[in-house]
Amino acid sequence: MPLDCTLNETCYIQNYVDRDPGPGAADYTCGTLSYDGHKGTDFALPSLAAMRAGVEVLAAAPGTVTATRDGMPDTGLDGSDVEDRECGNGVLIRHGGGWETQYCHMKLDSIAVQIGQRVTKGTVLGQVGLSGKTQFPHVHLAVRHNGNVIDPFLTEPATCDATTPGPGLWQHPIDYRPGGLIAVGLSTDLPDYDTLKTTPPPTPSYLHADSPALVLWALGFGVQVGDVMTLHLLGPNGVVIDQEFTLDRAQAQVFRAYGHRGSDWPIGLYQGQIDLRRGDDLIDRRVLALTITR
Repeated sequence: MPLDCTLNETCYIQNYVDRDPGPGAADYTCGTLSYDGHKGTDFALPSLAAMRAGVEVLAAAPGTVTATRDGMPDTGLDGSDVEDRECGNGVLIRHGGGWETQYCHMKLDSIAVQIGQRVTKGTVLGQVGLSGKTQFPHVHLAVRHNGNVIDPFLTEPATCDATTPGPGLWQHPIDYRPGGLIAVGLSTDLPDYDTLKTTPPPTPSYLHADSPALVLWALGFGVQVGDVMTLHLLGPNGVVIDQEFTLDRAQAQVFRAYGHRGSDWPIGLYQGQIDLRRGDDLIDRRVLALTITR
């Protein structure tokens, strides 16, 4: 793993290498987590707050640092000219035999290695950022052999494989997830979507019975037309929220919320469950709990 994180908990894969040779896009499973011409794997963080807290970027394999760039701000696509610097702050490592890896969009002033430095697997290269041509905090990992793009999940020349896509280059196989939940929560009002992407509010351990509302919310990624997101909240007296959303378009990220106003919530334990389903398959599930007191 090129990030010091727990996959599908504190980070997730937003995009894979585009395996479609035409104008469309397909990831290595023939799924939709890619876009036309994408040449790497995007390991993403759930929020700007996580980026600001600091998540280390790690060398995926031993080698020699042959290029670095630092000094670009963590502003992403804010209208700045990044032509010929789309990678943002980054590191290039050569591993011998024509193999190299490149790490893009790293945090300003975080580059921790120098040109000519030998690194081992897991050496800290810097931190995840938002520099260069990007819209969300992540590291774009590019793998190349003799200058050719290699998909670390499917090295065979087939365009994609929906049945047996392994084994890839990973020392420890990474399971494919065709979408998922980035963050979920329970609040007393409707969260602002832009705020969620910046700093998702944590679910408190308790609320008061006079809270003005209970709102269950979820932020997801990689959703497709027909996916179903279910928000369910159970209180001491039974079901409080039971809402199902059938998503009507494919989106890189999606936000849904549902709640009820109130002024005298029953005292006791409240348990929430958010599911994301695609057909008969459960893609992701998150649960949460809090207590309402006087």
